[in-house]
Amino acid sequence: MTVPSPSSLRATIRPYARAYAAGAAALIVMQLGMNRIDWLSMAAIDALFGPQPHDSHAPVIGIVAFAILAFVARIASRTLIFDAGRDVEYDLRARLVRRLHELGAAFYRTMSPGEIMSRASSDLAQVRLCCGFGVLNILNAAFAFVSALQVMVGISWRLTLASFVALPLLIPITRVMSRRVFLRTQANHRAMGGFTAALQSHLAGARVVRSFSVEAAEVRRIGRENDAYRDTSVALARTRSFLSAIIGVLNAVGLLAFFGYGGVLVLRGPSDGGISQGAFFAFWLALGRMAFPMIALGFVISIVQRGRAGFDRLREIFDSEVEVAREVIGGASAVAADLSVRNLSFSYGGREVLRRVSFDVPAGGTIAIVGKTGSGKSTLASLLGRSLPTPRGSVFLGQRDICDLPLPILRRTVGYAQQDPFLFSDTVSRNIGFAFDDPESADAQKAIIAAACAAQIDAEVLALPKRFDTVVGERGVQFSGGQKQRVALARALARPVPILVLDDPLSAVDPRTERRILDAIAGRGRSGALVLVTHRVAAAARCDEVLVVDGGRVVERGRHVDLVSAGGLYSAFAREQSAAEELEHH
Repeated sequence: MTVPSPSSLRATIRPYARAYAAGAAALIVMQLGMNRIDWLSMAAIDALFGPQPHDSHAPVIGIVAFAILAFVARIASRTLIFDAGRDVEYDLRARLVRRLHELGAAFYRTMSPGEIMSRASSDLAQVRLCCGFGVLNILNAAFAFVSALQVMVGISWRLTLASFVALPLLIPITRVMSRRVFLRTQANHRAMGGFTAALQSHLAGARVVRSFSVEAAEVRRIGRENDAYRDTSVALARTRSFLSAIIGVLNAVGLLAFFGYGGVLVLRGPSDGGISQGAFFAFWLALGRMAFPMIALGFVISIVQRGRAGFDRLREIFDSEVEVAREVIGGASAVAADLSVRNLSFSYGGREVLRRVSFDVPAGGTIAIVGKTGSGKSTLASLLGRSLPTPRGSVFLGQRDICDLPLPILRRTVGYAQQDPFLFSDTVSRNIGFAFDDPESADAQKAIIAAACAAQIDAEVLALPKRFDTVVGERGVQFSGGQKQRVALARALARPVPILVLDDPLSAVDPRTERRILDAIAGRGRSGALVLVTHRVAAAARCDEVLVVDGGRVVERGRHVDLVSAGGLYSAFAREQSAAEELEHH
């Protein structure tokens, strides 16, 4: 099922509304407790300085009780809301991983692995902070404002107005600076993604960098990305600091007004329209409860805006177009082992790569696809298993259009070994047994060893220090090109599939080893179809039928012996390769 794109950050947190509501309720209880502490503090101080100081005991006991209640509610609110923020992060990460599996080659041509990693780590962390710390402090500020305002107005509405003298300036300044924080956060995240992508590319191509002795140029290139990240980070920090400083100054103005006018009211006393010492202290407590969220407002706004910016970058991945849709018209549990291609045409960005290609491979049959570089062979191979968006009504397994098959079933039916092998930074055994649920099981180990023998890589693996438990390194860095191709081929052979598509998987293997591998594949016995994409005539000669592709069209087809004698393009390939082999022998 295609992962639905989250429409907004608000929609993303909606499933956790109960947790947020419970956290909000705990915050309300905490602020109610603090509200009662303010009033009880006024009563205690007024009693202490009044005619009967012993009457202050009851308010003090009440203060302790409400302080304990507020403490418990505070812990509960943080636990509930912070956990909800982590749940949002977990949900988004799971959806992101599923989305990345759904997206096709077009997406990965436009977004580098380093950029993706930046969004899956840094941006997700910012979303978690926004949905946890940010939500908590926004709610707390709102409830604290209401709770404190009730105390302040109850004591003196005139003193309240004096304390809010700077408030009219706070709202417009916060709006303007909030927008700046958001824009600079976006720029900072983009710069971080660029730096991560540059560093990842450098590490992956370290051998190439050293072989061309361009380390200094690479250091300068990464340095430029790092400088851009530093500059955007400094700009963001300055904006955040400026916002916090302005809020702090405005808050200080309010405090000055409070102490100035409040002192006058205390000197007047309650009998002359003023306030008592206890009321002054309670007002100060309430103003402090309101002042702290206001002082932290700049930081909270920054957290929220960074979370929004991070979510927008994640949305770019969620909103990317899925080339190969996973939805199907009907399911299937068993699929025929014969392959049929009918008038298959395919275009890349308006350029036609394949034009009306047709062929059939019966169960147990083999076909070779031969052609020059760029003739469309690899595109054809990718379309057979829907690695690219296969046009409907063009590729069939039995009588079933592959577009009507669930992708997991289709890809368990059509095995694919690509020309450019990819190895995980894991052991040889786990790379070959990647498709097994438990590659360590006895049955899986037997299949892994048999596949390695068929791919003619077993002897070289057994010569390694830890044999099949040897770690191949990042992208198989410890192996040669031919060894990586054979390990990848063994991975395709380890799990029997009805239809096997080999996209020139032996281009880095010498002809003798290639013959042994093809002998081993044939000797294992196949009830399904084999499609061999190759540029070698000797390999194509082993197949039941040969298809010659040129410019995206089938220009020749038939048996090897017939095509060699026909004097066409395939015959020219045969003469060229025969001459090259003779030169090598001499």
